[in-house]
Amino acid sequence: MKELTPEERKVIIDKGTEMPFTGKYYKTKDKGTYGCRRCGASLYQSEDKFDSGCGWPSFDDEILGAVKRDKDADGRRTEILCASCGGHLGHVFEGEGFTDKDTRHCVNSVSLEFTPAATGVADNKNVEAVRPIIEIAIFAGGCFWGVEHLLQQQNGVISVESGYIGGKTLNPTYEDVSHKNTGHAEAVRVLFEPSRVSYETLAKSFFEIHDPTQVGGQGPDIGDQYRSEIFYTSDAQRDTAEKLITLLKDKGFKVATKVTLATTFYPAEDYHQDYYDNKGTEPYCHGYTKRF
Repeated sequence: MKELTPEERKVIIDKGTEMPFTGKYYKTKDKGTYGCRRCGASLYQSEDKFDSGCGWPSFDDEILGAVKRDKDADGRRTEILCASCGGHLGHVFEGEGFTDKDTRHCVNSVSLEFTPAATGVADNKNVEAVRPIIEIAIFAGGCFWGVEHLLQQQNGVISVESGYIGGKTLNPTYEDVSHKNTGHAEAVRVLFEPSRVSYETLAKSFFEIHDPTQVGGQGPDIGDQYRSEIFYTSDAQRDTAEKLITLLKDKGFKVATKVTLATTFYPAEDYHQDYYDNKGTEPYCHGYTKRF
């Protein structure tokens, strides 16, 4: 994590708001990527930035999986945070009609750090080295406790977060997913450095820590929310997942794992995060079985 100024801490840590029309990126139109000022993770692309006239940088889309949403304490607005470090970015609004995507991420400039497309070097003077590339992988393979616990042991993995994806309900809770037929799967979002561990290595591990042949559940956990599914965030990830499934089928496995384009990932409640580490036990329905 980078050292923050008092002004940056007020916004990023304490969830404050900078004065409108004062931020350094409010009118920026240069091509490049907007990253998190606190941890450096990429958040937004310049082509998704637009002028809403609100006084803060506005984006109608985020880099897939890079931004997470959470209801404000009063339940009236939806906060947006960096999915990597949890730093406060601002709020997201829908239904305003500014762009075809009908979404506005209203972001504080002090929460951002801009990297011009031409040089690939961040414009912040405190940057001493080019930050590592971070990618996101999303896997669903039964109860997310076990998948999270085993995947976070991989070298090159920065963090693993349990959550919900693939359903039709906004901001689902564990109760919703378990009992209200929302269509979500219990899944994990993995942040990793591809220079240290490849997506293929992670996907192979995923196939070897759960039973990809079981339909409608995993081990004793039965229900569609426990299905086996890979949610890809790029065409390359899709191709890799499909290649591995073909290899397993050639070995005689009747693979039930679906491969689906990732949609919004909703982090699960705090008590689901790092469950087995906090409990001090091992997963009851996940374990390693060599398949490759």
